[in-house]
Amino acid sequence: MKKELIKVPKHLGLIIDGNGRWAKAKGLTRSMGHKAGFSNLERIVKECFYKYGIQSVSVYCFSTENWNRPEKEVDYLRKLFKKMVDGDMEKKYPEVRINFMGDFGKFGDDIQKKGSALMERTKKNTKFTLNLGINYSGQDELVKAVNDIISEGIKEVDRETIANHLYTAGQAPLDLLIRTSGEYRLSNFMLWQVAYAELYFPSCHWPAFSKKHLKEALYEFQGRDRRFGAIKE
Repeated sequence: MKKELIKVPKHLGLIIDGNGRWAKAKGLTRSMGHKAGFSNLERIVKECFYKYGIQSVSVYCFSTENWNRPEKEVDYLRKLFKKMVDGDMEKKYPEVRINFMGDFGKFGDDIQKKGSALMERTKKNTKFTLNLGINYSGQDELVKAVNDIISEGIKEVDRETIANHLYTAGQAPLDLLIRTSGEYRLSNFMLWQVAYAELYFPSCHWPAFSKKHLKEALYEFQGRDRRFGAIKE
């Protein structure tokens, strides 16, 4: 009999990997894999917020390196992102602040304007935050933070200064990072925030990552001994 789930992360990261491989295994196009992956993302994010009360969820949707993929695939992802900002996300995710990480304007002025308006409309929602990494790079985020600090004329820089200039400023530290599809790397995602996060690498591809898989990951997190560099006597 499993013990009760009493400790969940305040901030969960998701690298939603394996959409294309999932589709290939089923004889589908990579685009169909991305479509299934984004549908699953909505299910899992809602579970995180409204069942488990996780405060922040950060998702790696599209990296700066993903532009190297076939043009047809990138165009389909652009359509998915446009649908995302065109849709009524406020109704899908009540009480959630939508926060885009990365230079999502590279997908076009229309997506940038609607995405910015979406962030503005939801900025007063303080219960939950959904961070969506679109054209995102962890290294670029740090470069941007440093340049912003320089432009503000700040002379003394500490960890708090840097944290306050990241896309996740004001949010709890990243506690748990899940990467699906059996890959064991960060791929340039939230490099500052991941410093003390627990890492979890299930073998299933993202479209197959179910609510049951999420619960298993949370139980695993609950069982980890998080010492943050200290030891227990």
